[in-house]
Amino acid sequence: MKFSSTLVPYGNTGLFTPLIQDYVQGKETASYFAEYEVSYEGIKQAIAQRKNFPCNRKILVAQLQKQYEAISKSNQLPIWNNSNQAVAANVELLNSENTFTITTAHQPNIFTGPLYFFYKIIHAIQLASDLKKQFPENNFVPVYYMGSEDADIEEVGSFVLDGSKYQWVTQQTGAIGRMLVDDQLITLLQNMEGYWAVKPKGKDLFQALKNAYQKGVTINQATLHLVHNYFGQYGLVVLQPDDTQLKSLFVPIMEKELTTQFSHSVIQPTLKELSEKYHVQSEGRTINLFYLKDNIRARIQQVGEVYEVLDTDFKFTQQEIINELHTYPERFSPNVILRGVYQELILPGVAFIGGGGELAYWMELKNVFKQAGVHYPVMQLRNSFVFLRQKYWQRWNELGFTFLDLFKSVAALEIQFVKKHATQNLNLSNFIAELKTVYEQIKQEVIKVDPTLGLHTINLGLQADKKIAALEKKMVRSEKRKQAEQIQRIHSIKQQLFPMNSLQERVENFSAWVSDYGWDWVEAILNHSNTIAQSFTIITIEEEE
Repeated sequence: MKFSSTLVPYGNTGLFTPLIQDYVQGKETASYFAEYEVSYEGIKQAIAQRKNFPCNRKILVAQLQKQYEAISKSNQLPIWNNSNQAVAANVELLNSENTFTITTAHQPNIFTGPLYFFYKIIHAIQLASDLKKQFPENNFVPVYYMGSEDADIEEVGSFVLDGSKYQWVTQQTGAIGRMLVDDQLITLLQNMEGYWAVKPKGKDLFQALKNAYQKGVTINQATLHLVHNYFGQYGLVVLQPDDTQLKSLFVPIMEKELTTQFSHSVIQPTLKELSEKYHVQSEGRTINLFYLKDNIRARIQQVGEVYEVLDTDFKFTQQEIINELHTYPERFSPNVILRGVYQELILPGVAFIGGGGELAYWMELKNVFKQAGVHYPVMQLRNSFVFLRQKYWQRWNELGFTFLDLFKSVAALEIQFVKKHATQNLNLSNFIAELKTVYEQIKQEVIKVDPTLGLHTINLGLQADKKIAALEKKMVRSEKRKQAEQIQRIHSIKQQLFPMNSLQERVENFSAWVSDYGWDWVEAILNHSNTIAQSFTIITIEEEE
């Protein structure tokens, strides 16, 4: 089996917002909202600045070791055995002041959710490795920061296989990471065994999922187990930030938020500047914290002198909520505006890897970081991939299309193909141009008789243009029917690459690919990943006969 790659500039895909396209291209209008450029020089500057923002490495390392030991006991996973020395070594390295983290973050989707869950992690691994070569005097640890406090069960509790969506239906509520693997999730996994059993590498894949998702363990633990199983050998460190000791480090900033609502006021000027040219991703709230207890994760709001937890009976005076914060820091959870601040407070980060949407809201937050006294890292757009089996590429090539054409809409491809292969001319634009000349001549004549008829003549010309354009569309539709087989091929290939009219990486689950190709598929992503360079990657799979 052979994997080959083709790089496509992000700007040629049409898949990203103007803000992200401008940011990737280094335009001042977008880079103004970041701290560093995406380059080795930018990383160098971030390293120098990061040294001015010390983090509590002792607590970080102790809690990481505790988390891994807990998962080892609950899942009988030998975390610290010889095959996993890379993780142990990287955790130990975090004690050193010249060690920095390359971080990516994502919710603990069941069975990892969409493909880009893997892509983000692999990008962090590869960038950390590359930076060690560029800056050998420093160490770089790849970190997956688990967004375990997300409460959107509809999104996090689902995955897609072969175009069908599977949803974990549970009565549990609150933070996803704290939920337990229950009978419903075990049944969902078992019901999929038949799908994986007939795949070449499916049995190993199914066993890996079974080992991770054992009844009674938390989704946090299951996700750590599964991610470690795949990426521990590369030294990837998984951090579960829903932790009392780690949150105790965040207490001063959370107290500042509760008493002054600083993040809301600080972000307003940035939102105003950003909205003058780009779409604003998130406007946040007056208080950007949730209250997290048992099966509750609800927004905190201040009404007069009282702090209320939305949709609950919890109410606090200011002194009471500050006491609660200091006594039970684990009961407080940052929302999107403060989540990154918490992440970079507890980790010695120099680069954050995120998708277009993530970077868009991080670009609102530079001044929030500044007010919180937390380092703002280099922001790196995550790698994007699309996998194309060789047989589909051959069919695509036979249709006369290129790699760049893959990103065009089906409608545009149909017209492009039909006009190229039609035996008769389907383009009436020359006639429309001639009609415009004729109607202009008619107008000049009629206004000699009555000037008011000039506008009427112009309208007649516009109506004629529309009718000719409509006639051209009918000719194209007629030609499509003659070439129906080829048109269907276009639809079929596009559906393979853009299922549900979305990017492959946003829909499909890793298990469909690993069960077909095994670890070779993961190695292909590792081998064809960008680090600092930014472009979309098409990976073609040439299968053995």
